[in-house]
Amino acid sequence: MTHSAITPTVLVSDVQSIELEDWGPLPEGTGEPMATAGKKLWTGDNDLEVGLWKCAPGPSRWVFETHESITMFAGRMTVTEDGGASYEIKAGDSAVFPKGWSGTWDIHDEVFKIYTAF
Repeated sequence: MTHSAITPTVLVSDVQSIELEDWGPLPEGTGEPMATAGKKLWTGDNDLEVGLWKCAPGPSRWVFETHESITMFAGRMTVTEDGGASYEIKAGDSAVFPKGWSGTWDIHDEVFKIYTAF
């Protein structure tokens, strides 16, 4: 049995080398303005999107309107779900935030992640 290779639409071998676009201050920020930058790698139907995102340290409040999966390349943050536990997410970790998730992110060190919104 032979398997045919699937050619990816986007192949990124070194995410650190991709030039990010200035996305302005984080709208969800709750303290001093937090600089963000990113790059959409792929956009599909409805809310489907894959991209890279970088954010400066600081506190923020989130209410997810889509599901989001993330994998952290750099940085560290503590996420706390409303009425729930706190978790530290750091470089090398992955997390999923389901649609409707609400809580805070306290970014301790600049984060750089890949995200998939679905």
